Amino acid sequence: MSPGHEELRKLLGGYLLGGLDDTDTDRLDAHLLHCDDCRTELEQLGPVPELLRSLEASPPPAVAPGTRPSAVRIEGLLARMRAERARERRRLGTRWLAAAAAVLLVAAISLGFVLTRDEERPVPPPQAVPSRPPLVTAVFEPASGGGMTGEAVLTGKTWGVSVDLNVSRLTGRGPFVCQVRQADGSTEQAAIWGPTPSGNAKVTGASSIQLHDVRAVAVADKEGHVLGTARLE
Repeated sequence: MSPGHEELRKLLGGYLLGGLDDTDTDRLDAHLLHCDDCRTELEQLGPVPELLRSLEASPPPAVAPGTRPSAVRIEGLLARMRAERARERRRLGTRWLAAAAAVLLVAAISLGFVLTRDEERPVPPPQAVPSRPPLVTAVFEPASGGGMTGEAVLTGKTWGVSVDLNVSRLTGRGPFVCQVRQADGSTEQAAIWGPTPSGNAKVTGASSIQLHDVRAVAVADKEGHVLGTARLE
């Protein structure tokens, strides 16, 4: 705990109400950046301006009613306090400091009510975590006399299926075509790509065929010769 902690702690009421001079405000600004206890107490005193507003003869609060500073928002609170300090000091003068002591007592008594009221608020039911889309991985089998290898990862979508290809040892100049095949033998083109001198390719395609209807994914060259097939059956 830093030297002068108790002295600065006593200024929290005037600080929250915007009644400190520049020197004390700057001292408390620096202190709040490193003192968890004072930041916690400042947060607990957040309802004070709202309580003051309910008193008929009380001056207007220095911050918006209901504002409750926290450790995460402390920088924003300090910025708002500095912006309003000059205007409030001209109107309020030293009588705010005297009012702060009385307000702290009211806040201490009312704090239990405020906390109890918060605890009684109904807790919303936890939201269901969205399920992940189904994934199917199928390994390519090379066509007779070929050497293509790799896999196809199929992800079910509401509109069909996405296909992520990772293949190697492609032969031919391309372009190459990825086809998605249904149980009845009909096919849809899911992707097409150009020559791959290295023989390797990573391609993402899509088809309107639903995942549960897909029976195979095939890769063919530009003449239509199938180089490899990944079966889901």
